Amino acid sequence: MKKIFFLFILITACKTEKRDSNFNFTTIFEKSQGTETATYPEVIQYYTELAKAFPEVTIEAIGETDAGKPLHIVTWNPEKNFNFQEIRKNKQILFINNGIHPGESDGIDATMLLFRDLVNRKIEIPKNTVLVTIPVYNVGGSLNRNSTTRTNQNGPKAYGFRGNARNYDLNRDFIKSDTKNAKTFAEIFHKVQPDVFIDNHVSNGADYQYTLTHLFTQHNKLGGDLGNYLHTNMMPNLEEKLAAKNWDITPYVNVFNTVPETGFSQFMDSPRYSTGYTTLFNTLGMMVETHMLKPYKQRVEGTYELMKSMLEITETEGKNIKALRTNANQKLLANKTYPLNWKVDTTKASALHFKGFEGKRIASTVTGKDRLKFNNTKPFTKEVRYQNYFKPTDSVTIPRAYIIPQGWWHVMDLLQANQVEITELKNDTIIEVESYKIDAFETRKQAYEGHYPHYNTSVKSSTKNITFQKGDYIINTNQRALRYLLETLEPQAPDSFFNWNFFDTILQQKEHFSPYVWEDKAKALLARNPKLQIAFNTKKSYNKDFANNWYAQLDWLHKQSENYEKAHLQYPVYRIE
Repeated sequence: MKKIFFLFILITACKTEKRDSNFNFTTIFEKSQGTETATYPEVIQYYTELAKAFPEVTIEAIGETDAGKPLHIVTWNPEKNFNFQEIRKNKQILFINNGIHPGESDGIDATMLLFRDLVNRKIEIPKNTVLVTIPVYNVGGSLNRNSTTRTNQNGPKAYGFRGNARNYDLNRDFIKSDTKNAKTFAEIFHKVQPDVFIDNHVSNGADYQYTLTHLFTQHNKLGGDLGNYLHTNMMPNLEEKLAAKNWDITPYVNVFNTVPETGFSQFMDSPRYSTGYTTLFNTLGMMVETHMLKPYKQRVEGTYELMKSMLEITETEGKNIKALRTNANQKLLANKTYPLNWKVDTTKASALHFKGFEGKRIASTVTGKDRLKFNNTKPFTKEVRYQNYFKPTDSVTIPRAYIIPQGWWHVMDLLQANQVEITELKNDTIIEVESYKIDAFETRKQAYEGHYPHYNTSVKSSTKNITFQKGDYIINTNQRALRYLLETLEPQAPDSFFNWNFFDTILQQKEHFSPYVWEDKAKALLARNPKLQIAFNTKKSYNKDFANNWYAQLDWLHKQSENYEKAHLQYPVYRIE
C-alpha cells in the first residue's frame, strides 16, 4: 500500500503543475478580433491570474510610478526559481518592456499571448532562458485612454497617452530620471541584469510594405566583439528567422516627410533612450517599431513572432552572448580612452533591398504647397543606401576615479540607484585632481522633457590640489558601471548630467562688483601687472564691441583678479588620473 501511494505521489509530481483557475485567458485582443487592447487593470489582472494558475509564472510589484501605482515585473521560468542571482548562474535572461508609450500597445497584447502560450506549451519551451516583462511601464499614460491622439495610427480602438502622469516622455528619461517610473526601472533592471532587452514601440516615418522594423542599439557605439556580434550575427539571424515565417522586417526607417529610397541613416540611441541606457551595461538591446498604418491585428501578430524569434536566438546563443558580455566589460575596463560623441561614417554603408511604395510630391489642396503622397497600389523593391556605421568625434581618457563633494546628493542618489560602487572619505584630505572649468556650451531655447538641455559643451582642464571633506565621495572606475559613469559625469557626453542641467547652479555667478568701487581697484590691478595691461590693450584693439562696452571691460578685468569667485563655471566632479 505504501509503494502504491508513493508511486501516485511521484506520477502526480511529474505532471505539469496547474493550479485551479476559472479565469478565461483569452485576451481582449483576441475577443475583439484584433481591434482592441487591454486596459491597465485588465493587463495586471491577466498576469495575476496567470501566476495563480501556473507556478512557473510570478508577478511582483516593485517601486513607485508617478501615477501612484507600482511597476510590475512578470517572470516565466519553467524551473519555478525566481531568484535572479541564482538564475544568472546558469541561464540567460530576455527582458521585454511594454507600454512606454501606451498608445503603442502592440507589445502589451503580444506579450500576454507569448506568456500564455509558454505556460500552455504551445511553443517550444526554452531550457536555458528566463523571460521577464514589465507589462505596462507608463502606468499613468495607460490610464489616460483616448481614441484620437495617435493621429496616424490604424487601431486599436482606444489606447493610452504618450505622456506619463506628469506628462514626461519616459523614453527620454532613463539617464536624467526625473520620474519615479525611471527610478523604479533602474531598480528592476539591476535586479534582473538581462542579457537581451526588447522595448516594443509603434512608429511611422514614411509608408512602406513592412509591418515590422527593428532598431538595434548602434553597433559601433556598443563596440568590440559584442557590437560586431549584434551587427553581423544577432540582427541578420532575427531577420532570417522572421523571413522564414513570412514576416519581412527592415531597419527602422529613419526619415520624416521624405521618401526612404533616397537613403537614410541608423538612429543613434543615446543613453536617454531605453536601449541606449541598457547598452551602458553591455545588454544587447533593440526596439521593435511596428508600422502604425498597418492593421492592429497584423502589428500584434508580427510583434509576437519577433519576440518568439528573439527568445529562440537567446536560447541557442545564450552561452556565447554571456561570454561576449563578460569579455566586453573586461576589455572596457582595460581601455585607456572612451569615445563620447559620434557621427555617421559617410565612407561606409549597407545596401537594403527595400520594399516601399511609390511616393511623390503633389500640390496640396489644404495648403496650396507641395505635399508628399504615397501610393500603396504601386509597391517596389529597390536597393537603398543605409548608413549604419558611426565613428567617434572625440574621446576622453578614463580616470582612475572620480571625486564628488557630498553637497551634490541628487547626483549621488542616481549613481546609487544604478548600483555604482561608492566609498566615502574618512578624513579631510588634500588630493591632486584633474579639474574642469566649463569653457563653452549652448542651451536649447525650447523646453524639452522638463529641461533646457545644454549641448556642444567643452571644458578646460587643469591639475590642482584640492581639499576634500570627510564624507565626500570617491568612485573607482574599475567597476561594472564604468560606461554609466563616463556617459553621465563627463560634461561633453550628449546625455551627461551637466547637459541635463544637474549642475546649472555653477553657471550663475554669485558674487559681483560695483563699478564705482572696482574702477579704482582695476586701475591698481593693471598697475601691478604689466602683462595684464598689454593683454587688456590688445583685446580692446581687436574687439570693437569690447572697446565700446565699459562694463564688459571691467568685468573682464574682474575675472582676471583674485576677487573673481572660484565656483563660477567650476565643474564639481573631479578626476583622479
